Amino acid sequence: MLNDTREQLIIDLKRIEENDYELRSGEQLGDYVKLMLEYIGDPLPELRDDLIYSTFYKWIKEKQWFRDAELRELLLILLDEEHLFYHIGSKEDQAVFTRTFSVLVVALILQRHREQAFLDSAEFTNVKEALIRYYEEEQDLRGFMPEEGWAHAAAHGADALDELVLCSESDAPIREEVLAVIQRMLYNEQYIFSDEEDERIATIVATIVDHHLLPQQSIVDWIGNLEQCGGWPRSRGQYVARANTKNFVRSLYFRLLPMNNNPDMVEALVKAEMILNKFTP
Repeated sequence: MLNDTREQLIIDLKRIEENDYELRSGEQLGDYVKLMLEYIGDPLPELRDDLIYSTFYKWIKEKQWFRDAELRELLLILLDEEHLFYHIGSKEDQAVFTRTFSVLVVALILQRHREQAFLDSAEFTNVKEALIRYYEEEQDLRGFMPEEGWAHAAAHGADALDELVLCSESDAPIREEVLAVIQRMLYNEQYIFSDEEDERIATIVATIVDHHLLPQQSIVDWIGNLEQCGGWPRSRGQYVARANTKNFVRSLYFRLLPMNNNPDMVEALVKAEMILNKFTP
């Protein structure tokens, strides 16, 4: 019966996609959303990524079909222990897909909130705390897998954090919390990011800089603090943290360079890269 339900969902979502994500007469969003949430972490990339996420993207971002109350309800489900925190801390298993595709939909909802606010302060705080906790506790940081496709926790989580820092409710302490959790992700000591996670993470900091969301000196000081892993005792964990941070620093450097108004930050990035790059003469 479960396989029948799953196969029917695939058929239905393909038909909806072919119909420009429109529903048939008499159909309701709720007819599909419950099943989409149930299979949001399906190991089949076609269902998880091409159909379920793409449909959420179209319905939330482009068509804006969900009412505010429906988005609140959807958000509560996405942030629960069966979605964003489903088997949090596990590694090398399929639970990661539920977490990483839940956080992508959270990013869509936050973007919608930025454009037309519907979350109250308590609801916003709940989202913020959940995203910070998720980025701290996620242990399965695999990027792309040949059979299952994208997991990409560091990148997907970064997309949500990028939306978070842009929200009007985010103040300096919240944005500094985000910078701190970025550093912990770079210092994860297990995975050297190889699927451009560094670029997605750099987007958060570039957003903060571009929109003047923190004082320049705060960013300069934070960049300087990233250097510390270069001086740790040699170990595999130190190597991973140093390589991730070096690649991130390079990504951020080239993001900030064209802005032409952040010389102190650019100088701090160059200094950090020299400390982190063991091949520098």
